[in-house]
Parts: sequence; C-alpha cells; structure tokens
Amino acid sequence: MGENGAGKSTLAKILAGVVIPDEGKIFVCGEKVLIDHPLRAQELGIGIVFQELDLFPHLTVAENIAIANPAARENVIVRKRNLSAWCSTFLQQVKLDVRSDSLLRELSIGQVQRVAIARALSLTSRVLLLDEPTSSLTEDGVKSLFELIEHLKSEGVSFVYVSHKLAEVRQIADRVTVLRDGMLVATRPASQLSTDDLITMMVGRHLERNQRPERDHAADVVLDVRDLSTKFLSNVTFELHAGEVLGVAGLVGAGRSELGATLFGLRKRLSGEIQLSGKAFHPDSPAAAIRTGLCLLPEDRRWEGIFPQMSVRENASIAVLGRLGRGLFRKEAQSVAEFQKKLAVSASPDVAISSLSGGNQQKIILARWLLADPTVLFLDDATRGIDVAAKEQIYTIIDELSAQRKGVILVSSELPELWRCCDRILVLQNGRQAGIVRTAESSQEEVLRLATGASLAA
Repeated sequence: MGENGAGKSTLAKILAGVVIPDEGKIFVCGEKVLIDHPLRAQELGIGIVFQELDLFPHLTVAENIAIANPAARENVIVRKRNLSAWCSTFLQQVKLDVRSDSLLRELSIGQVQRVAIARALSLTSRVLLLDEPTSSLTEDGVKSLFELIEHLKSEGVSFVYVSHKLAEVRQIADRVTVLRDGMLVATRPASQLSTDDLITMMVGRHLERNQRPERDHAADVVLDVRDLSTKFLSNVTFELHAGEVLGVAGLVGAGRSELGATLFGLRKRLSGEIQLSGKAFHPDSPAAAIRTGLCLLPEDRRWEGIFPQMSVRENASIAVLGRLGRGLFRKEAQSVAEFQKKLAVSASPDVAISSLSGGNQQKIILARWLLADPTVLFLDDATRGIDVAAKEQIYTIIDELSAQRKGVILVSSELPELWRCCDRILVLQNGRQAGIVRTAESSQEEVLRLATGASLAA
C-alpha cells in the first residue's frame, strides 16, 4: 500500500522483470536471483497482472493465453482445437466458464481479468503480482476475485496484492507492507492494523476526512436529457441542476460509460433530446461538446485519457490551447502549474505523462477539464486507482465545482463514494433507467436492488 507515486507499481514491475533495479537483492525460495527480463521472472515462477491489462481485445481467449507463451508450443500452423484443449485447464483453474474461441472484447472486465490470471498460471507462476486488481470491478466482481484468490492460495499460489482500497486489503491480506516516496515504512500483520493506522502510515500524517457540505441547489437546469437512446441505452431521462452532483450507479456493462460517451459525442444518439444551459445540444464530436461546455473524464485513462508520449503540461492544456491566445506558452505554463499545485502533482511539467503513476496521470486529466471550465463535468470512475488522500482532494474539487454552480455527473462503482459526493443517483440496469433516488432518502441496499433488477423482479 501507499499513496500515488509511492513506488508500488514500480516494485511489482521490478519483481516481474519489466524494470531493472539499480541495487539490492532478490531471493526466490531462499536463493539469490537476478531478474533482468520478464522471461527470467516467468522461469522463476513469478507472474504479474497489470492494472492496465496488457491483453489483446481483438484476439480470442485462447490466443491471449498462448501468445508469446513459452509453455505453449508454437508452430507455423496453429491448430485451434489443440490450443483450446491446452488452455481449458487454466480456464477451469480460474473458474472462468467462457468459450476459448470467444473474442476478448466480448467479455466483461472481470472475465478479462480472469483471462490475465489464467495466462499467468499457464506460465507455471507460483507467485502472482496483482496491481490494483479491483479498480474496475463491481462489488460482485470483487467478491468473485477474492474467492478465486482463496482457491488458488489453497493450491499453493502466493500473492502480492497492490491496492488503495483499505477495507479490501484488511480483508484479503495476511501482512501489509506500506511504501512512502519509494521507501519502506513498515510491514505489519493485517489483523493488527486499523484503517486509521494504514492511512497514517501511507500519508505520514493524520488525514482529515471531509464530509459533504450542505448544498443549496439552484432551480436552473443546466442539463436536460429526455428519452435518450443509443444502440445500447434506451429512453434515459434526467435533469441536472446548477450546483448538483448526480451519481450514476449500475453493474459493469449497465451503460454508465455509454451515457458519458454519448453526451460527449463519442457515441451516436439514435433518438431523444438534450438541452445544455437551456439550448438544444447536439454533441456530434468531443470538440463540439467541449466548446458547448460539457467535458468527460473517461474511465480508461490509458486508452482514452492520456497522450502517453506528450508532456504533463501538454496533456493538461491540450483542450484549451485555442483559448489562451497571445502569450500562449506563458499562460499555459502558469495555468498548468496552478492545477498541479492544487492537485498535489509534484512532477516536472515537461516530463512525459507516461512516466507518472496511474493516480497522478488521472489528476492531470482532471486538471485538463478544470482548465476547460465546463458547465457540466462528467466524471467516469474518477477515483479509480487513486489513493485515499488523492480521493479526498478530488472530493473537495467536486464540492468546489458544486459551489460554483457547475453540474457534475459522477460514475462510481463504490456506493460509499456516491453517498459521500452525490445529491441524487441515477441507476442503470442493462442500458435502461432503473430509477433515480435521493441519497438523503434512500439506502445503498435500494440502489443495489435497482442495479441488479431485484426491485423490478419483486
């Protein structure tokens, strides 16, 4: 555990042979080893499942497990029947009931994660490094993953589990190691650590947990959506008032990200009407949406958020360059520096954003949209892969946007987060609107019932 940039992912990459250490010793089963290549880590029985899964969506499940896999026999001609039979053992081991010839892009994120674990097991891994494994999973997905971990532990597989989620770590871990600024703070039995203990070890100080302030919503409707339908969404209707934070809940695949993508001009609207600030809104492209005053922080920062070869400064300012006018570079540097300070990103603005931790990359994408000063900001799982201190920073920014009479739409898989930040919650279930609840008058259990369709069944 540790804050963003503490060195957790770097340590995992060193053990997996992706990053070469400058000094130090690594022992496997009591024997000193040199891990200078991912293949060497595999030979030693060390596998890794990255936070940003490194699989191929256009290939099948079997092909993803077998590709560049020394354990799979590679010939000029691949016999699919033999390939399927070979990988079926590993699919059974991770309890994944899908056809091996299914394309990866057809699976849910939880199923894709199991494919990644199956691939690691096919490399005869006895130690599995899991980097933020639950960052994209719902509560059901987390429970399923934990059951899988317990099953594999019983078969002799050991785990190094990197996470920011305090409750999860205390539930799944035997021991907890905390890093801060690349240094070891301590290793303790998980049973001896309270949540407050962990936070203090991670941040080096007592962390103030901010409560949601009382909000006085304006009557003005900043976003009015009526009967919005796409290839997946069906007749979604809601209003967003000035100063209001509207949550969006639902299981993975319910249509939460589809809603944001449609409002941002990334998905085609088949029917329905949208008004932004009282005027008809026809988002046919992201550029048009930004100009009109609606911005989207996407769920997948790696593929949809960052420009990995560009600098921190360029990533933060790219949406507003046209507004800076004369003195562009000076204004750009000043604006980016201001938001870097606000979001506690200490990296040089001229380094490539790909060199930052995932959490700090997320902060820079948020800075991009704060610079754009939108009327409505759609945050799609904005705190995914973010440490507890950074979450509090983002919660504070959401509160500030509300105080400025902005409209905020917040997608989250964590119900306590929705209750902390939101005034109302729109619940989606299989692309349909299951209901809208007020957090002050509802419960997390009611939202779960709506999200799973249990209320409809009843």
